Amino acid sequence: MCGICGKLNLNFQEPVDPFLLRNMMDLLHHRGPDGGGEYRSGPIGLGHRRLSIIDLNTGDQPMSNEDGTVWIVYNGEIYNFPELRTDLKLRGHQFKSNTDTRSHYPSL
Repeated sequence: MCGICGKLNLNFQEPVDPFLLRNMMDLLHHRGPDGGGEYRSGPIGLGHRRLSIIDLNTGDQPMSNEDGTVWIVYNGEIYNFPELRTDLKLRGHQFKSNTDTRSHYPSL
């Protein structure tokens, strides 16, 4: 089971401390020994420790949409992701991974 963490500073002028985010991720290493990733933008920080099950090579999180305006980190499984993926591709979306987390190309 993966591990996720995050921080939102209510003072929007205060950026998330990168050392705090990495410390939170380090505490979750046992939940996701296969890798980790982080996203920080101003007062928001997201962290992920990965246990690789689906798409071992390109399923890293946090992931963004096409223009980087939406970011996600989550732990779970979307059982009908192949059907959802097909529908989204028909609508013109492009993917950079085969995991059940929606992730678009290009990577930011």
